[in-house]
Amino acid sequence: MKVEILYEDEDILVCVKPVGMPVQGDKSRDKDLLTYLKHYVFEKDEMEEEPYLAMVHRLDRPVGGVMVFAKNQDAAADLSDQVQDGTMVKFYQAILTGELPDESGTLEDYLVKDGKTNTTKVVKKGTKGAKKAILDYEVLDVFETDKGILTYVLIELLTGRHHQIRVQMASRGAGIYGDTKYNPQFMKTKKQYQQIALFATRLEFEHPSNGEHMVFKCEPEGDVFDVIEMEDF
Repeated sequence: MKVEILYEDEDILVCVKPVGMPVQGDKSRDKDLLTYLKHYVFEKDEMEEEPYLAMVHRLDRPVGGVMVFAKNQDAAADLSDQVQDGTMVKFYQAILTGELPDESGTLEDYLVKDGKTNTTKVVKKGTKGAKKAILDYEVLDVFETDKGILTYVLIELLTGRHHQIRVQMASRGAGIYGDTKYNPQFMKTKKQYQQIALFATRLEFEHPSNGEHMVFKCEPEGDVFDVIEMEDF
């Protein structure tokens, strides 16, 4: 599986994470993105020891899209700060099964992760371990298909909680198309769908060394997005 490199310098590496590839090693022992990129840098730069490469944000395994990695500790610290203070901007495109109540809006919930099942759920404010989760959305189009009503949305992720977009959308009765973990329409078809219709299409941040405002984009990839007639938004 080849990984598309969008940009690279001595401080950062920006790429498009392939759908289905874990960001880092897990119990599946499948090739992960972090290891792939370390090998890429090692061979390209003809290095004698393993290169430094740090992950500063994540994408779920069934989600593809733009990611940035740090190539030194100073860059990692700066980018991590941008993630924490919200200056790193992350946009996603998604297809939902069902409709949202408004054409645009903000979803705010409190989420708790269950480490045993690797799932997250919406809970009441004040619940032990709950963390606030916020996203903005804009409906781009609504389609009537033989699979029912599908909604195409643009999402700005304002906090980075575990499975956040998937959980928040499903809690409104409009789960991500193909999501076998949170969307009831697909929970019995785990072998059929390996990709979900959620893709990280835009990433913005300040370069950790020179402060330049960096913007990287890519269009959604994968067969799951063929359920609607894709347009260039």
